[in-house]
Amino acid sequence: MQIKRKPEWLKVKLPASREFKHVKGILTHFHLHSICQEARCPNVTECFHSGTATFLILGNICTRNCRYCNVQHGTPEGVDEHEPERLAQAVKNLGLHYVVITSVTRDDLPDGGAEIFARCVINLYQKVPGCRVEVLIPDLQGNWDALECIIESRPHVINHNMEVVPAYFRDIRPQGNYHVSLELLRQVHNYSKKTIITKSGFMVGFGESEDDIMGMLRDLASVHCTCVTIGQYQQPTRNHWPVMKYYHPDEFEVIKRAAYDMGLKHVEAGPLVRSSYHAANILMK
Repeated sequence: MQIKRKPEWLKVKLPASREFKHVKGILTHFHLHSICQEARCPNVTECFHSGTATFLILGNICTRNCRYCNVQHGTPEGVDEHEPERLAQAVKNLGLHYVVITSVTRDDLPDGGAEIFARCVINLYQKVPGCRVEVLIPDLQGNWDALECIIESRPHVINHNMEVVPAYFRDIRPQGNYHVSLELLRQVHNYSKKTIITKSGFMVGFGESEDDIMGMLRDLASVHCTCVTIGQYQQPTRNHWPVMKYYHPDEFEVIKRAAYDMGLKHVEAGPLVRSSYHAANILMK
């Protein structure tokens, strides 16, 4: 199937800047991955140019095969026990004050990788004093003991993306569960007693209706999600789910206003927005 032509507002250029090369060099030196590169994020230009990156832990091979995602899927290698230490060293070298950590989904691990997430957070607090940490975690297959392990490491923000509206969950995220994902956000809110910011995100352009979008926002508000990011889906390859619509920036503004009206506290919505886009702004506000 032919990929739909992108509108002008989605076209970005890759600069050959010193900062861009520096971040790539640090990731290579410490044998680390970034979701920016693995998922072909449209904001890799902006983020690397500003000296930031979203770190991808637990390898770069996912046990799931979602139809929107460009990350490799298959059988992952074993857990790298030294990754939390290398991550802290990389953050220190980059001089970062706000760090986002995500992972591939590791359904092969009993705790879904929760222990490594927690160790990464704790190591950052020890090695980079004053650093603030956001974790973007998988659904852990509903293992709330594993989730508690991450919560107890006290990240400032726990993010779990819904990714798509419920009407398309089965087709696009067949190994996920919409209600488990919602419950994860509720569990974070209840267990942390509001001391940890809850965050989620999703993309549009799969064929969803306006009612689908509004229903998703109401569901997120009902589980006390604080922040939400909403961006345009872009088809990585011809083998992925096709783009059914490119939303105009003005349409994102309408969605953004609706989200605020429902009680969400911080909303980033726009064609190039992804879950880590302007992430530090949440704590600033």
